[in-house]
This record gives sequence, C-alpha cells and structure tokens, in this order.
Amino acid sequence: MVQSKDSEPNTARIPVGVVGAGTMGAGVAQCFAAAGHPVVVVDPDPAARASGPQRLRAGIRAARLLRRRDPGAAEERVSWAADPAALSDALFVVDCAPERLPVKEAIFRALDRACPADAVFASCTSAIPIGHLGSFTGRPANVIGTHFMNPAPLKDTVEVATSTSTGADTVRRTLDLLAGLDKKAIVVGDGPGFVSNRVLMLTVNEAAAVVEAGTADADTVDRVFKDCFGHATGPLRTADLIGLDTVVDTLVVLREFTGDDRFRPTPLLSKLVAEGSVGRKAGRGFHPYPSHRSSIDPSRPAGADSHV
Repeated sequence: MVQSKDSEPNTARIPVGVVGAGTMGAGVAQCFAAAGHPVVVVDPDPAARASGPQRLRAGIRAARLLRRRDPGAAEERVSWAADPAALSDALFVVDCAPERLPVKEAIFRALDRACPADAVFASCTSAIPIGHLGSFTGRPANVIGTHFMNPAPLKDTVEVATSTSTGADTVRRTLDLLAGLDKKAIVVGDGPGFVSNRVLMLTVNEAAAVVEAGTADADTVDRVFKDCFGHATGPLRTADLIGLDTVVDTLVVLREFTGDDRFRPTPLLSKLVAEGSVGRKAGRGFHPYPSHRSSIDPSRPAGADSHV
C-alpha cells in the first residue's frame, strides 16, 4: 500500500531520536533535522560519535550539491550522546543499529525504559520481523519498521513494515512524519526481509555464486541486469553500495528466521568481508572504488557503518 495523499499530514516538529551514528544513522538524522526536528543521535561507541558529525556534514554538502531539500540549519539541530537515557524526551525514535539480533534486543529494551510511554519506536532493520522487535518492549503497538534506503537523504521512498501488533495510530504518526520529510511510504506487512530484502538479498547471494562459479565476472553480471533488464545498477554494485558486511549480516538473519539455506552467505561473500573488502565505503568490494578512501575502523564490528 502506498501512502495516500488525500489528507494533509500533521508535520509538527517533535523531538526525534536516532540509535546508531553510522552511515544510515547520520543519514536518517539529516532527514529529520532538515525538516526542522531536533534530533539526538545515540551511539555507545566513542569513535562513531566522533566521526558522526563528519558524516552528517558530508551528507548535507551532497544534498546541497544535488539540489535536494535545503537542509538549512540541520547540523545545528543534531546532538550526539552515548546513553539511551538522552532520549527521555524523544517522541519518535529510529533504530539504525547493526543488523544483529542481540544488539537490537538490548536497544529496544533500553528504549522501553528511557522513552515516554507514547513514543514510537521505528526500526531501520534490514530483515528482522517487526513483531519480534516489538516483543522486546512493553508497547508492541508502538513499534513499526521504517526501512530507509541508503543514502537516506537522497532516496525518496521508505518501506514501512507493520506487524499484527502495530497500532493504527503508530502507522498514522509514522506516515505523517515521513510525508513531512518529503518521503513517500510504501506500507507492507511483516516478515523476514519484508519485500525489498527478502528478494534483493537472495539475488545478491546468487549473483555472488555466479561469480564464484566462474560463469561471469562481477562486471558482466551487473551488465546483464543493466542492459538486459533495464536496471539502473546491477546486484553486485548495489551490494557494494550497501556494504558487503551488512549484506552478510542480513543474509544470516534471513536464514535464521526462514530456515532457508538459500540465504546462507556464499563463501565468496564471506571471504570478501573477512578481507575487509566490504564495498564502496572501503574502496573495494566486487568492484574497485579507487576514489573512495577507506572509512572502515577495524576496531568496530562488521556492519556497524552501513545499512541496506
């Protein structure tokens, strides 16, 4: 279901929280701050908090160069904190943490303790069912999926996932907020990977298997999708943009929740991640990106700096 434009959304400015100061967290924070919302970004990792403002400034520069929504004083509206207690006033919180179930559980339990009773908890999870995340809180009706695409400030559409427990008021508030960000929402039901990643991750995994088998190299695989199917980019270059570490994490979650061995990461994917060749952000993945300096901190867990 695509969000209806029949009624004027409520676009009042409210305190917003973002959990995770990596690529997706900084991008989501920029989206809300550019729309006038005060934003607190929480990340326990000092290195992530130290580099977060740089990611935010880079995103703001890109938005201006591409003549997207004028970010205005977005940077001044964003603050950074280590503890979820800093979100005690937040009425809408977006989880952008790595795609690891124990990490997500700890976050949602902490948010449940820290945030107002009527706060909405939205998750940028790539694949974990929203009903499962809601079970970590005492307010499953307030939990919803907001699957922003990367880079969040430059993507116009958000996949919104609702569980059977998600309340109608939570959906309305979420759609209103997204409309205020100039985002279109496509509402889907709950399930591992929702629509986008249930399909995309299997495609990426099979494309990697084709390369591993020697049927075609990465360039050729991507050319088939571009030239034969008319896709803007191929699955392997898309995976490089997402981050191969995040792709592997998402595949692991999909296999855990579906029991389907087709989601087992191919040996080639696992090898590239182990080598640090995790895609565009590292300057190398399935394809080389010589103009991109590595932004990977070896002390941070894989998947901490990106999101699909």
